[in-house]
Parts: sequence; C-alpha cells; structure tokens
Amino acid sequence: MKKSYTSIWHISCVLMLTVAGSSFQAQVRGSTDTISLKSSAEASVLRKKTDTLIPSNKTASEKVSSIEEVVLNAGYYKVKDKERTGSIAKVSAKDIENQPVANVLSAVQGRVSGVNITQNSGVPGGGFDIQIRGKNSLRREGNDPMYIVDGVVISSENPSRYSSSIMPYSSISPLNSINPNDIENIEILKDADATAIYGSRGANGVVLITTKKGKKGKTQLSINTSYALSRAASNMKMMNTEEYIRMRKQAYANDGITTYPATAYDINGVWNQSRYTDWQKTLIGNTAETISTQFSVSGGNEGTSFLISGSHNEQTTVFPASFRYKTNNITSSISHQSKDRKFTANLSNLISFQTNNMLNQEITNKSLFLSPNAPALYTSGGNINWENNTFDNPIAPFVSTYSNDSKQFTSNINMSYEVYKGISVKLNGGINYRAFEEYSLLPHTMYNPSYGLTSATSSALRNRRQYFSYIIEPQINWKQAFGDHQVDVLAGGTFQQDSGYQSQNQGYGFESNALIHNIGAAKTKIITEAGNEYRYAALFGRINYQYKHRYILNITGRRDGSSRFGPQKRFANFGAIGAAWLFSHENFLKESKWLSFGKLRGSIGTTGSDKIGDYQYLDTYTISGTGYGGVTALNPSRLYNPLFSWEKTVKLEAAVELGFLKDRINLSAAWYRNRSSNQLVGIPLPGTTGFSSIQANLPATVENSGFEFDLSAFPIKSSFFKWNTSFNISIPTSKLVSFPGLEGSTYANQYVLGYPVSIVKVYQYEGIDPATGLYRFKDFNGDGKITSPDDNQVIEKIGVRYYGGLQNQLQYKNWTFSFLLQFVKQRNWNYHNYMPTPGTMNNQPVELLDVWSSDNPNGSYMPYTSGADTQKTALQTFFKNSTAAIGDASYIRLKNIQLSYRLKPDSGIVKDALIYFQGQNLMTWTKYFGLDPEFVLSGFLPPLKTYSFGIQLNF
Repeated sequence: MKKSYTSIWHISCVLMLTVAGSSFQAQVRGSTDTISLKSSAEASVLRKKTDTLIPSNKTASEKVSSIEEVVLNAGYYKVKDKERTGSIAKVSAKDIENQPVANVLSAVQGRVSGVNITQNSGVPGGGFDIQIRGKNSLRREGNDPMYIVDGVVISSENPSRYSSSIMPYSSISPLNSINPNDIENIEILKDADATAIYGSRGANGVVLITTKKGKKGKTQLSINTSYALSRAASNMKMMNTEEYIRMRKQAYANDGITTYPATAYDINGVWNQSRYTDWQKTLIGNTAETISTQFSVSGGNEGTSFLISGSHNEQTTVFPASFRYKTNNITSSISHQSKDRKFTANLSNLISFQTNNMLNQEITNKSLFLSPNAPALYTSGGNINWENNTFDNPIAPFVSTYSNDSKQFTSNINMSYEVYKGISVKLNGGINYRAFEEYSLLPHTMYNPSYGLTSATSSALRNRRQYFSYIIEPQINWKQAFGDHQVDVLAGGTFQQDSGYQSQNQGYGFESNALIHNIGAAKTKIITEAGNEYRYAALFGRINYQYKHRYILNITGRRDGSSRFGPQKRFANFGAIGAAWLFSHENFLKESKWLSFGKLRGSIGTTGSDKIGDYQYLDTYTISGTGYGGVTALNPSRLYNPLFSWEKTVKLEAAVELGFLKDRINLSAAWYRNRSSNQLVGIPLPGTTGFSSIQANLPATVENSGFEFDLSAFPIKSSFFKWNTSFNISIPTSKLVSFPGLEGSTYANQYVLGYPVSIVKVYQYEGIDPATGLYRFKDFNGDGKITSPDDNQVIEKIGVRYYGGLQNQLQYKNWTFSFLLQFVKQRNWNYHNYMPTPGTMNNQPVELLDVWSSDNPNGSYMPYTSGADTQKTALQTFFKNSTAAIGDASYIRLKNIQLSYRLKPDSGIVKDALIYFQGQNLMTWTKYFGLDPEFVLSGFLPPLKTYSFGIQLNF
C-alpha cells in the first residue's frame, strides 16, 4: 500500500496517499478504481473514500504532479482535504481496529490535536471526559460534544442515576454501544467553519462516526477473535505491617495515650500483629479477562453492496468477584447506485445489547487504607469473615450489587438523486431508540452483624429510562463550474423530535432479602415517573466558492429553533465564514522542488448550545411526599423564566498547512480562540424566595485559546520496508474574561477574572514549624487563625498545560509494528487531598515514614496522631486543601503497541490471515503522587494495563 501523509490528516492511517515520482495513486483497503478527470466538477464527486486519479490529458505512466483527492466527511457535505477551509481531524479504521478497548474514545486518545480525552475509570462500561478545544460552559454536562453516527444524532445525556459510587459522575459513554471494529473512520469538527452548520449543537465540537460499509466484489467472510488480560497498575507503595504498627503506636504515644482503646484492634492484641496482606493485590490486583469475537459478511456488484457484522464481547473486572460486562452488537448496511449513477441510497442499522453487573461501592481507596494486618476476607468455611465483629470486611459490599441493562437501535437512510446536471436532492433520515434499566440492591447483609440490622433495613432502587428520537433532513445541492470558477451551494432543513420516559422506583424494608428484587414487596415504596419531549427545527445552508483551485471561500449558516427555551428566545442564528489560499498553486511556487503544498486558512463564526435539559424555563411542580387533608399535594420546584436563551460561542481560527518533498513531510500549525457567553446556569436566589436558584443566562464569558501543531513524515518507503511517523501537540489556555458582579455573587470563591474556570482556591502551605513540628499555613488576613474563605486565597490552576502524542509505524514485508506514546503536562490533586489522617487506623504510603521529629527535623510530615489531637486533626484538614495537595500530574504513557503478521496462503479457502498482538497502557512515566495521573475524580479504579492476542481470518 503506497502512503503519504497530509497535514491535519496524519492521525488517520488507513487512507495514506503517496506521490510516486510525479504521478500519483491512492489505494486503500483494496480499492483500485480509476477515474479520468475531464472537468473539475466531475473530479469533485468521488464515489469511494479514495480512488486512483489520473488527469485526462495524461496517462498513468506519465510523470505529472497533482494533488491527492483525499475526501473528508464534514457532515452535510464532503470536502477534499487539501481544499477544506475548516479544522477537521480524522482517525481511521487502521488506528482503531483490533485495539483491546471497548470504547472507541480510548483508541482516539493521543492521536488528535485539540481533543483531550480522559478515561473516567478502569471499570468496564464506564465513561470518558472529552474536551474539544477546552471547556466552553461553566456546567460540566454542558461541555459534551455532539455525536453523530451515520447521520443520526446520538444523545450524550447520561441515563444513570445510581452508579455514582462506582463510576465518576455516574458517567456511561453513549459510544459504548458501538464496537470499535465496526467503525470505518471518525471525523472531529473543531472550528467555526466546520461546526457552525450544526448551529446550536456545535459549540463543543462535533464527532462524526461512520461505520464500515460493504464493497463491491466477491462475497467475503471475515472472522476476528481476540483474548486479552488486564490488570490495574498502581504507583503507590504502602507500608508493610511492621512500618504500619510502628506508625500507629507512635501516634498514640504522641497523643499521650498509653492504654490502647478497645476499638484499636490492629494494635491492642485482637488482630495478629505479624500478619501481612497486600490489599492492593488482593482487592484490585486480580486479572481481568476480555474475550471478543466478531464476524462479518460483505460483497456486492457494480450497483449494490452490503455488509452484515455481528460481535460479542465479555469482560471481567480486577475485583475479587465474578462481575461481568457483556456486549452484543449487530450492524448492517446496504448501498445501491443506479446504472446511470444518478440515484444512490444507503441504509445502515446498528443494534446493541449491553449488560453490566458490578459491585455497588468502589473499593480502590479501601485497598490503600486497609490495615495491612487486618484479618482474612473469608473464614475457613468460605463465609465472609467479620472476625468477631471487629472487622468491617471490604468485600461485604459485594453482596450489594449494581447492574444495568442497555439496548440501543439506530437506523439511518440516506438517499440522493441528481435531477439535473449539477443539481441533486438528498434526504437524510434516521431513528435512535435506547432503553436503559439499572438496579442498585442494598441488602442488610452488607453491614457488620454487630449493628443488629435485619432485612427491614434492606433497600432496592430501580431506574428505567426510554429514549426515542427521529430526525429528517431534506437537502438540495447545486454544483457548477464556470471556467476558473466553481460554486457549490447547499440548502437544507432539520426536524428532530426526542421523546423520553423515566421511572424511578425505590423500595425500603423487606420481609426477606429473597424478595429484594421485587420492589412491590417493600414495606415503603416511592415511585416517581416523568416524561419529556424535545423538538428541534432548523434551516441551514452553505456556499462554497473556488477560483482557480487556489482561492476558496466557504460560508455556512443556520437558523435554529429549540423547545428548551422561552417563547421569546426560541430561535437563534448561527454562521461562519472560512477562507483558504493554496499559495503553492501560485506560479512562483509551482516549480518548487522542496515545497509541494502550502495553504493558509482562517475562519470566524458563531455556534451555540441548548444542552440544559427540557422544561428548564418553565415553572414546574413535583408531587409532595405528604398530602393535605387526604389530597395529594404539589410542591413548586422551578421558577418561570421566559428569557431563558442560548449559550453562544464565537470561534476564530488561523492556520497554515505545509507539505515538503512531495508531501513526504507535512506540517500544520493552527491558532484558535473561542469565546463562550450567555452561560446557562442556575443563578442563586435568597432563601426568602423559597428557591435556591433560577435557571437563567449568566453574563459571563469564557475564553479558550491555544495552538495546535501536527507533524507527519514518511522517512522510508521502499518495496519491502516502510516507516511513517507523526507527532501532534496542543497548547491550550483558558480564562474567564468577563463576569459582571462576580465579587458580590456566590461564585466569588469559585471563579477569578483572568484565570481558568477550573481553578481552586486553597491554603498556602508553608512547611513545618521547626519548633513544634506542626504544619504552617499563611494567615492572609492576619487575624491569628486559619479560616475559610479569608485564608484559602492561593489560586491553583488545575488542568492541562499541553498534551499530544507520538505515533510510529514500521512495515517490513508482511510484518507491521506500531506504537503510540501519549503525553500530558498538567497539574491536579494528589494523594494528599484524600489521605486519611496519618496515625489513624488507615494504612499510608511509605512516603509517610518521613515524619518530623527531633531526630528528623527535615521530615516532610508532622507527627502522627490517633485522631485524639484536635489541633493536628484541624491542621490535617487544612493540609488536604492546601498547595501541598496539588502537584505535577504530568505523564508519558505507552498508550498502544501492536505487532502483527499477515499470512497469505497460495491456495485454499482462507484468503489471508492476520495474527496480532496488542498492548494498551503498558507503561507510564510520571512523578505523580497517587494511583494514576489520569482521572476525573480521585478514589476510583485507574485505567487498566492490557495485553491482547488475536487472529483475523478472511475467506
């Protein structure tokens, strides 16, 4: 396969094009079609992702220079990569497929500039935090991008209500329903030129996912199966029993206590003081297994092609129990084109079934804090060991389970017809259905029997949610060339309706735990039901003008209407202007031997957001738990605000793209600035109003700006050996540029003008007092005591300074080796933020052995306390919220490594076979003090280290 990189597009490694001599070819995944270019208008219509293009006045053997026709999906239209005016990044199947991940976002990490992705947890079936060029909204949930799968909008709204104790923010990714191996490519739209055509939903970027489609040719069967092993990687080395006992005894000695309390089981003789258990290894150190199997059948002729794919995935956890996450996916597609090529139709379907059961309480922190001489988990008879009611067994909550079941069906149809030369009409339509159900069961047996609880205290929680959405988008497109001029005009409309239903049932008190699955058997039942409906309508358009294929102007616009806002603010206009100059096409550079491509581009425009939920502007009521006079009562829950309106983001970008030495080296540099205003938040109200807040638009402006650099190269390419490499780095900055009345508002301690919205205000830690050995903190107001908010005045910038990735691929004959290094420079909370007081009945890292004393005056920590010293306890609280609790959380991670070998038998039913080994998160280099530097909330299981082996057979 001949390959060459383009500037922005270097991340996607499936479609690699190369200039061979001065003729050019683009062959991808077996496509070798040839198109003769009689006119520029005909050249712009590519019926495949890439094709071999030969100018009509040249033969394939003639040595001519030209531009590779790499086509990117921009959503409503397609654009040649060389001629785009906006910022569009692409990750293709070659980077995604066969990776040992269940969610495609994990495969994208480190590959795309301007896109920062953080995995929330190492628990299977969890979520990801994705930021495309920063956080635009003051609300966490207001920063999710727009997801579109095969033309159908996928809701990013989180359906879970009861998983927050095991998944940060109860986050479950909407992309869990898609098998990464079913994805052909992902395009990420970032700037105004690319996103403004999506109007109110494009402020946080747009993620376009295209699934694989059938290709013409003989019917082919492909089977792919893999087996993976995963483990949690911890950077924490905890005290052993001897060190821990010494710490505990010293703590009581420091407090002047000579007789150990009856509850100090670890040192008063109740527990064996010579026993040692590595609780990290015991509780989160198991090996998780993943088994994945996929089959697909594809084929077709000149007019019709099809693909059917099915997959099954099972994944266990690193916890010491039989928890399991299962997914079953079926995808299908059929494409048809008439003989005269005027009519095309594509139908895609996705069906996904997911089940997940796991523990109901996160035990990662327990694996750190549990006393190393704590008793065994089980008795000799295999029962949970309570050690005579002295041991709160960490696996007791395992009988308290959380489970969810999710079903999703997505269908899309896309039809187009050329009614006249250059004029075509198109219809895009689709539906998305999702049913989600979760249970949280809390039997009394999860607690120590010494509490004397019975099934009368057991509880069961159930949440059901159904979501149905349909979208219809008629469009008309006109393309025409007039000599050196080219015009491409698009007009269309969108109508989308979402309907949802949610039921939450809570049951408390059962005659027996055998009935806990039946909430109807509970003595006390609370039932809550709610429905919602969201309607969205829009008109959109695009005008693209080109002159001599070197001067390009792109204008997009959209008028949106959303039912989420008041009658007076329901509609809004969004739009953008983008321009590009392909200066390498100028006469003075056409004959350049070193510069093969050069482009300047820029854009400015507005996008928006209505991600606030339904009915937020209305005055609403909830049913009261108590009645009045035998009549059910209603409680007011929200105030009416008819002026509730859109968030708006103004985006500005300038970029340069360069190709050197016939595009063997490509460089792209971009600067951007996004300003988001009219923030959708709850504005606090005085308690006398009866409401804590009112939903309104806050007159605050958040600015995100930065630089993005992409470099790709093809140092070696020969008939038997190829080496390509790529590097990307993003340098974001963020600040609050405007907030009228900030100082007098309740947000005064949360935000500061000129600083990022992710800041925290903490105490200034000034080390240990050499006279007393106690922590010291700066007294800002000079009143002789440390209090909040007067003394926690130090502003710490939590967040990313820069991030990126380095990717290399080497191919020697049938062998392929590749690796990806991901790096992040950031500051974040460290272990000090959530550490228990040293000296209490909690284990500590070995770093806590460096304690201050008269013999060790340079110790890093103040003397231990058992908790009886109130002064030390108060100082420990300040310490956990001081500058000492924030540090460098930067890391370099060997994100992915792959070694594969392709067998091509001379004969037989097997066409070829691919044997591969993959590794994920294999090594991490960091100075971070904590479990892992990649996290959203501390205390949750970090991302897992995974080894995978698989084989793919093609028949």
